[in-house]
Amino acid sequence: MSFKDKTAIVGIGETDYVKGSGRSEVDMMLEASRKAIADAGMKPSDIDGIIPPPGYTYSEELAANLGVEDLRYAATINMGGASPNAAIQHAAIAIASGVCNSVLITLGWNGYTAMRPKPGQPPGRSAGIAVLNNAIQGFYLPYGVSAPVQMYSWLAMRHKQMYNTPDEATGHIAVACRKHAHLNESAFMRGREMTMDDYLASRWVSEPMRLFDCCLETDGAAAVVITRADIAKDTPNKPVYIMGAAEGHPYPADDIATRPDPFRIGLSFATPKALEIADIKIHDVDFLQIYDCFTYVVMLQMEAMGLCERGETYDFVKDGNIELGGHYPLNTHGGLLSQAHVWGLNHTTEAVRQLRGTAGASQVKDAELGLVTGWGDLGDGSIVILRN
Repeated sequence: MSFKDKTAIVGIGETDYVKGSGRSEVDMMLEASRKAIADAGMKPSDIDGIIPPPGYTYSEELAANLGVEDLRYAATINMGGASPNAAIQHAAIAIASGVCNSVLITLGWNGYTAMRPKPGQPPGRSAGIAVLNNAIQGFYLPYGVSAPVQMYSWLAMRHKQMYNTPDEATGHIAVACRKHAHLNESAFMRGREMTMDDYLASRWVSEPMRLFDCCLETDGAAAVVITRADIAKDTPNKPVYIMGAAEGHPYPADDIATRPDPFRIGLSFATPKALEIADIKIHDVDFLQIYDCFTYVVMLQMEAMGLCERGETYDFVKDGNIELGGHYPLNTHGGLLSQAHVWGLNHTTEAVRQLRGTAGASQVKDAELGLVTGWGDLGDGSIVILRN
């Protein structure tokens, strides 16, 4: 059974993206959810499915506080940063199969406050998704490897050495996201200029990752509402249809160092499935909203999706190709690198704005088709293909 075009995103909502929200994760998710439901022209009683983030809350808590009286579908996706994007596939399948009619997906966290506790700030809830498997406990932590940037730097250094990838390749990604953030009023880094020289001069965090290779730590929340295609036609905004979606997992999923091919990641498996469902080719898309926890993660995803061959990412990202006005505008809102980090759900809200034609100064001309990706834990991947 194909779910192509049987569902659509009809509502989006976001909080402000800040450092030091002074609010709980649930409070922010409720705000974003109410905005998304209102944007869809719906009432909370119209929602009958909820997919919350892992750990921070649960469907019943959100339903009770929103006033969702008939909750027919509830699920939680445990794929780290790939979870919100993968949730779109789950929602589309549930709706297309008749389990429910309208699903709310939300994500909120104090990614700055909880990581760096401050006096007067509310205590953060635990995500409960830390990847403390046997490989990490037995072979990573004893050698001082505890942060994602360290683990992903293994992939980055291997890629750099195998393909002679220049530093400017990741620099173009960071600079493009920063340029796009200047056009977005909700971007945390708006107005903070960054040139290629600034990027190259930034300090090392875990070689070959520099400071500006790493995403922001921010507080905030986002939400989307997905419904049946026939219902979507009567909502106030232009529906954004879900053409295809898929998730994938590298092998082995719980350890980077023992993989036969370290660059065969979740999107290597997910992308062909999503493209087959959508019945398009990867180069048909008008824009890219790629999960950018680190610049090198963007590069690996580009190659895994087939946007370019392995080792050829530099040629793909240079000369403005991924900037507005180029062939494949990347993260037109600024991304996790320069707008905010809400596990990539802000990539989806931006994709919806692009396909509605309401992205303002960041609008991609004649945008009709776009994709959104998610990256989780040690390389889990999710991809959604959307059209107007």
